[in-house]
Amino acid sequence: MPTPVVAPSLLAANHGEFIAGIRTIEEAGLTWVHLDIMDGHFVPNISFGPQVVAALRPLTKLHFDVHLMLTHPDRFVAAFAQAGAERLTVHIEAEHDMGQTLAAIKAAGLKAGIAMNPDGDPRRLLPYLDAVDLVLCMTVFPGFGGQAFIPAVLDSIRFLAAERRARGLDFRLEVDGGVNTETGLRCREAGADTLVAGTAFFKAPDRKAFVAGLTA
Repeated sequence: MPTPVVAPSLLAANHGEFIAGIRTIEEAGLTWVHLDIMDGHFVPNISFGPQVVAALRPLTKLHFDVHLMLTHPDRFVAAFAQAGAERLTVHIEAEHDMGQTLAAIKAAGLKAGIAMNPDGDPRRLLPYLDAVDLVLCMTVFPGFGGQAFIPAVLDSIRFLAAERRARGLDFRLEVDGGVNTETGLRCREAGADTLVAGTAFFKAPDRKAFVAGLTA
């Protein structure tokens, strides 16, 4: 299993001071930041686009883990690659040719990820596991931060972790939504190694201790 990573979601930071959120992540000793890109169509909310990613890129060395919650993610691969994303994750539920989109992400020199909503069937991801660097299991329905964790997704995490072992693959298995110390550890036990934490991270009184509790 890959080394555990906590990737705080900038969606939970102060939107008027994103750079302060970046510094908070760095001060906690972390190396990843999760950037949620929402179009108001695929999910019922709008966040920010490649311009914000491009503005933040020269200000930090954090790994930009970019999650495209877009109806047509294939149309934005080039824009986010140019903006400085290092990893692009796209949804199986979106309107695009998944194989072609993953190939385009790789061709742009980025790590490629595939995401699934909480009510998704993980078997839909099987044809693409050999082509991805990360699989994201949403543990809430995407669109808004601060939602409650959906425990049923643990079965999908176990299924995908078992498939990873059986095939000898090394993709990261990421979870996003309602992740705190309790739910994060349940995800770790199920096989997840990459934890997106938003509200719980930014509101933690001791962020380094919060991270240590998830990665020990």
